Amino acid sequence: MATDWLGSVVSINCGLTLGIYQGEVISVDIVSQTISLRQPYHNGVRCPVPEVTFSAMDIKELKFLDIQHTANKLGSVQEAATEASITTSGRLANTNRVPKPEVTSSSSQPSAAPITILRRGAPAGSSNSRATTQKKNSVKNGGAGWPMRPKDDECFGDGTDEDLDTDFDFEGNLALFDKAAVFSQIDGTNSHTNRPQQHSTHGTQHKTMTYRHDENILEVKPVTYRQITGPQHGGKEYCTDSGLVVPSIPYELHKSLLAAAERWGLSVERRLETIGVCSCQMALTLLGGPNRLTPKNTHQRPTVVILCGPHIQGAQGISCGRHLANHEVEVILFLPNFLKMQESVTSEVNLYSRTSGKQVASVKDLPASPVDLVINCLDCHENRLLREQSWYQSAADWANSNRAPVLSIDPAVVEQCHNIEAKWTLCLGLPLPLAETESRVYLCDIGIPKRVFQEVGISYHSPFGCKFVIPLHSA
Repeated sequence: MATDWLGSVVSINCGLTLGIYQGEVISVDIVSQTISLRQPYHNGVRCPVPEVTFSAMDIKELKFLDIQHTANKLGSVQEAATEASITTSGRLANTNRVPKPEVTSSSSQPSAAPITILRRGAPAGSSNSRATTQKKNSVKNGGAGWPMRPKDDECFGDGTDEDLDTDFDFEGNLALFDKAAVFSQIDGTNSHTNRPQQHSTHGTQHKTMTYRHDENILEVKPVTYRQITGPQHGGKEYCTDSGLVVPSIPYELHKSLLAAAERWGLSVERRLETIGVCSCQMALTLLGGPNRLTPKNTHQRPTVVILCGPHIQGAQGISCGRHLANHEVEVILFLPNFLKMQESVTSEVNLYSRTSGKQVASVKDLPASPVDLVINCLDCHENRLLREQSWYQSAADWANSNRAPVLSIDPAVVEQCHNIEAKWTLCLGLPLPLAETESRVYLCDIGIPKRVFQEVGISYHSPFGCKFVIPLHSA
């Protein structure tokens, strides 16, 4: 029974590890459950050995390929073409360029032509397409007189698959697609809630919890946005970019807060230094930051005019001007000549005098052309009569006519509008109830500890995060 299959061409599938082999059966051993192939091909490539033996345990699938009739018919066609070429030419010298027929035979020569393996699904009697393909490949490989190269024959020698003309069954394949299950899964993934979604696939149901890429899978406590409360409300509330509520406090409570911090070691000098650094950083950002202040742009250094009075707010502006001058900014300090000034103002002026910044005492010495930024530190919380003095009015008129943007540091609380319209306002620690203007409010961290806030009755949690200056928005 086993001898009946000798000489048959088979295709043996040995799985993903060993691959697929094709060849002619030369022996079948029923006792040892083995089969041997001659002139084998492994995954479409000719094997270097003339014979391969397989065990029944390694064979996943075995197919018989009925190609003997095709090969014999192909050989007769090629022999007829060869004889016609020799007769027509009439010259024996041309016979050495006639392609030799490549047919499958069982000769003992190991260098015989490769076995013809048809594509899966191709009909057994499609010898015409095989002959046509060989003829085309022989022309591509050097003309009609040159034999086909074996490697090209292995790759391009098979006939075309006639099953490509069969139409694709769209309706049948669409019926296999469970649209309800897929859309249910998509809706569950894009949901803005953490509710479990029901997915049904082939009659089975299971619950899954889906999250967006910005949702936290860990359970956290609900966020409390009102983390700052005080015994007295200033009448106005602000909120940060993250939504935290920052209430304003009256000036008297703000003054008590600064006094308590000073008792615990946050002296006026340390507070002035912190305010100077923070306001300088904000001013540098408003001037353009790294896009403006670069070593390649030294010919266009920004110019900043600081308007200061003889009080603590003026000392804060002088400290800011000193840090700006250290960052290669052209600073012009306006400070009138007063017979008596606070000690903090005198100390800051002495430090400022060691920088490259200028100091003027008259409005006439201020630049007539627009500057890059004006910092207003003229107002005082204690003395409201400074607004009526001539030097104050002259400085305010110059600032309004210069058409430069104005940054106001720690402005006083007044019922009417300020004499100088500021584009930005910087508050210290906690904001004061400022008048309704178009100025953008910012808050500066001046380093007051949390327990100092508690000492004056303020429940405080820092809203600054990773910054020292944050913007505030009207709630």
